[in-house]
Amino acid sequence: MKIISVVGARPQFIKCAPVSRELRKEHEEILVHTGQHYDPEMSEIFFDELEIPRPDYNLGVGSGSHGKQTGEILMRVEDVLLKEKPDLVFVYGDTNSTLAGALAAAKLHIPVAHVESGLRSFDRTMPEEINRVVTDHISDLLFCPTQTSVDNLAAEGITKGVHLVGDVMADALAYNRDIAQRKSRILETLGLTGKAYCVLTVHRAGNTDNRENLTSIIRAVGDAGVPVVFPVHPRTRK
Repeated sequence: MKIISVVGARPQFIKCAPVSRELRKEHEEILVHTGQHYDPEMSEIFFDELEIPRPDYNLGVGSGSHGKQTGEILMRVEDVLLKEKPDLVFVYGDTNSTLAGALAAAKLHIPVAHVESGLRSFDRTMPEEINRVVTDHISDLLFCPTQTSVDNLAAEGITKGVHLVGDVMADALAYNRDIAQRKSRILETLGLTGKAYCVLTVHRAGNTDNRENLTSIIRAVGDAGVPVVFPVHPRTRK
C-alpha cells in the first residue's frame, strides 16, 4: 500500500516518527512536510536529532493567516496527491496542516487516517478545535489515544472506523528517551542534576498573546522554588 503522511508542525514530526517506523515495515510511505513550521529550531532539528525519516516533499508554505496558510497547504498537498496517487493519507493532531491534508485527500476520494482523533477542548475559539472537529468528520480511520476520545466521537455520531490505539506520544517518549540518553548533554551544559528542576513550555496563543496571562505564568514559575528550563517558542519570544 502507498501511504502519504502529511506533517508540518513540531508536534507532528514527533508523533509521525514511531508510526513511520511501523508503516515502513510493510508499506511504502511518502512523507510530506508542508513547511508550516520552518524555523530550524522548530523543524530541521527534529529530523536531525530524533532519527525521523527525511521528507520526500517540503512544500515551503511558511506562515500566514489561518485562511491563507490552510488554503496554500490544501493546494500544494493536492498537487502531491494527484502526482503520487496514494491509497491512504495519514494526518496528525490539530494544526492547519492536519485540516488541509485531510480536506485535500477527502475531496479526491482518498481515504484519510487521523492519528490523535477525538481530542476536544470544547472551546470553539481555539483554531485547533475547529481543525480537530472537521478533520474527524471527514476521516475514514480515526485512531484515538484514550477512551474519552472514543466517547467524544460517539457523542458527535462518529462510530465507524474508530479505533482505540493508545497515545502515540507515549511511544515517541519511550523511543526518544533512549536517543536523549545517548546524545544529549543538556543537563551538564545547564548545570542541572536529577529531577531538581522544571521544564516549561508556553506556546498557545491564548497564553502568549495575552499579556496578563503570560505575566501570571511567569510569576508562577518564579515561585517554583527550583530552576526552570524554558525553551522559548518563537511566538512567545515575540
